[in-house]
Formats: sequence, structure tokens, C-alpha cells
Amino acid sequence: MAKWGQGDPRWIVEEREDGTNVNNWHWTERDATSWSKGRLRELLVGITVENEAGRCEISELKQVEGEASCSSRKGKLIFFYEWNIKLGWKGIIRESGAKHKGLIEIPSLSEENEVDDTEVNVSKKKGDGDILKDLMKTAGTAKVREALGDYLKALKTEFTMGMILPTKAMAAQELTVERKLSENTLQIQASSRVALGVRIPTVALHMTELFDTAIEQLYRIFTVKDLVQKFSKSPAVLEAEKGGKFQMFDGNITGEYTELLTNKKIVMKWRCRNWPEEHYATVALNFVPTLQQTELQLDCKGVPVCEEENMKFCWQKQHFEEIKGLLQLTTLNG
Repeated sequence: MAKWGQGDPRWIVEEREDGTNVNNWHWTERDATSWSKGRLRELLVGITVENEAGRCEISELKQVEGEASCSSRKGKLIFFYEWNIKLGWKGIIRESGAKHKGLIEIPSLSEENEVDDTEVNVSKKKGDGDILKDLMKTAGTAKVREALGDYLKALKTEFTMGMILPTKAMAAQELTVERKLSENTLQIQASSRVALGVRIPTVALHMTELFDTAIEQLYRIFTVKDLVQKFSKSPAVLEAEKGGKFQMFDGNITGEYTELLTNKKIVMKWRCRNWPEEHYATVALNFVPTLQQTELQLDCKGVPVCEEENMKFCWQKQHFEEIKGLLQLTTLNG
């Protein structure tokens, strides 16, 4: 038994104003079902594969049944997910121009199996076009499994932000990390604080990407609502003017335009829903014309250190690659 005035540290609450779940000892659970359905749609719909014979694209999410959740106990995270997914795909044979459709079924995506062992069944409606079915069975299945892996990574990182609450020891550790990051010239945003008043260690990112399109078209993709909704495959709110607000990916990304120079530069206050409240990064997009292409230069400051990889994934996979897919689709249809 603990001595009077000492107490079991698992139950000491004076370190937190709310006095809840001290040192992450109690069981907590968060339902990830709705979030997962949105993320699976974002990652799977729009996947494209092609070779010399033809091109295929996953065109719709026909069914996603199941559930997902994350639980925390004694500072450890426990994941549960079980999904039955049906996708629709369509393709075109290059030589004949014939179009075909089919299904992709994932009968059981669960924590009991590795992603590489997850069953992925590809079928096609009656008729010719087996060459497209073979393409989806090989390259298509590989890309589907890659997307499922990205979903699980996001579930275990992005979705769980805030489930492990700060403890006194963690606060001291974060302060040490902050000092080290400061010495390495990584930006620390003093205005953004977590529950214990600890500054958030942040990092700056720089990425570049080439797009096979005119600078005017690429600029429009970032500032025209319909085009944003097409590459993000979700509803968007967009006020492309200085001081205007934006919201993308079902509200997971929000922010404000702080500077717009037509066909040259866009600067935004930018945040993910699961970042600490009122914490924004600064994202600058510079549009640079090159020979028959446009180079997009991304500079981002103020990204929480723990979100660095997610931020890179967001821009590379959900912006750059999706925009390229949109441009390619526009070219083919044109």
C-alpha cells in the first residue's frame, strides 16, 4: 500500500486539469468505421494500371461492409478491423478500343492476416477482354494491396493522434526533443501548444513534382472547386481568394488562402483535422514553367514532427499522383 501523500502514480490526477485517463492507464476506445470508409474510398477509387495492351481504372466503391476501431490500455494501442469490400473497374483495349467492366472483391481485410496475404478476387463481365482481366489480376491487385497497406498505416498513425495522452515523463521527453530539434534549425512554433503547454516540435518540407500540362491548367486544378473535387474524389469547399477558406477530403484538410498570384504562387494556412487544435502549417506552392511541362515546388513549414511522413504521403499520393491521373484521364477523353 502506498504511503499517505505519495499515492499510486497511475491514479495521480493533479498533473492534468481534466483529471482523465492519467498515464493512459484506463481503457479507451475510438470508433474508426466512418473514418475508414472515407479513407478506403480515397485510396482505392481512381487506381489505374496500364500496359501496351490496355488501361484499367477502379471506377467506384460498390460496397464496404464491416467495422474498425482502436482501443488504448496502459499506453498501448489495440486495433480491430474487418472489411468486406467490392470495387468496380473498367478498362479499354488499346488496339480495338473495346471497353470492358468487372469487379474486384476483397472478402476479408482484417488484423488476422497480413496485407500481402489478403485475398483479392478479380472478375469480368462475360465476353472478350480477358487481357484486361489479367492486367487487373497482376498489376491491379498489387496496387490494391499497396492502397490497403496505406490505409492501415494511416489507421495506426493519423487516426490515433491524441489517444495516448501526455504524461509528465512524456512532457519532459518532448522538451528534450524540442531543444535538440531547435539546435538542428527545425522550426518550433511557440504559439501552438498541447495540453501540458509543451511546444510542438515541427519540421519543414520541400518537394518538387513535374506535371505534363500547362502552368495555367495546373494552377486551375488547385483553385477551381470542380477540379479539386475531381482529383480528391470528395466534396470540397473553396474560396480561392486572399482570406478565403477551403475544406477538402471530407473535412480532413482545412485552411485559408493567404496569398494568390495567378499562375505563379499559392500560399495557404493548412491543417489536418487530427493535428493539435488551432495549429496550422504554412504551405507555399510555386508554379515554374519548364519545357512542355510545369514544375510544382512545395514548401511547407510548421508540420508536426510526428506527422512528417503522413504529410509527405498526403501530397505525393493524394495530391500529385491523383492530379496526374486526372490530367491523363482528361487527355484520353479529349
